[in-house]
Amino acid sequence: MSRNYKFLISYDGTRFHGWERQPGNEMTIQGKLEAVLNRMAGLPEGTINLIGAGRTDAGVHARAMTANTVLDTDMSEDEIRDYMNKYLPEDISIIDVKVCSDRFHSRYNALGKTYRYTCWCGDCKPVFDRKYVTVLDNKPDADKMRKAAEYLVGTHDFKSFCGNSRMKKSTVRCVDTINIEESGNYIRFYFHGNGFLQNMVRILTGTLLEVGYGNISPDEVKEILEACDRQKAGPTAPPMGLCLMKVDY
Repeated sequence: MSRNYKFLISYDGTRFHGWERQPGNEMTIQGKLEAVLNRMAGLPEGTINLIGAGRTDAGVHARAMTANTVLDTDMSEDEIRDYMNKYLPEDISIIDVKVCSDRFHSRYNALGKTYRYTCWCGDCKPVFDRKYVTVLDNKPDADKMRKAAEYLVGTHDFKSFCGNSRMKKSTVRCVDTINIEESGNYIRFYFHGNGFLQNMVRILTGTLLEVGYGNISPDEVKEILEACDRQKAGPTAPPMGLCLMKVDY
C-alpha cells in the first residue's frame, strides 16, 4: 500500500555538495537518501523522489530537515528508520519517520524555518567545533549588530541579500526574528522567517558582521535593504557556521 511518509533528518554537510540531487554527483544529501530508499524498496536508481523542505548549500548542516516521499512498503515506521540508518553514511541520520497525510508536502506546507549561524572568537582554535563554526579574527560589536538587525526584521524585499542574481521569482520574505547571542567565545545568530532566498542567511550574517567590525554603520543597513542590490550588502559568510535548526508546520 502506497503511503506518504514524513522524515526528520539531521546531517553534517561538511563533505557534501548541498542537499539537492545533482546529475553525476553522488555527494549530495538528497542523493544519498534516495539511493538508500530505492534499495530498501527494491526499485531502480532514480525512481524515488524525496522532497526536502529546503535546499541547503554545500557545507551547510541541518539538525532537523524535513522531507517526504511516497513509499509502497510493508515495513513499519521504525523499521524504515532503522534500515536507513544502517545503510546511510555516518554523517546523515534519520531521527524520525511517520506516515502523514497524502496532501503533505514538506516544502509547500512549511510555515517557517529557524537557522543558526555560529561564530567563534577566541585566542585558541576550536579544534572540536572547527567544522561547525566560522572563526573570526576580531570580536565584532554585538550591540551594533543588534541595532542593524532591527532594520531587517519584518516583511521586505531581500534582493540585496540574495545570492542568485538571476532570481525571477519574488524576493519578498518575512523575517520575524533575528537574535544575536553571546556565550563565552561563541557568537550565535538566530534567524526565523517564512522562507529564505539562496545564500540569504549567510549574506545577512556577513553584512551584520561588517556592522560589528565598524565597516558599515547600523543605519546603512536600511539603505542596503532598500537598494535591492546584492553589491551593496556585505560578503557571504562561509557555509560551515550555518545550520538549519527547525522547520515549522
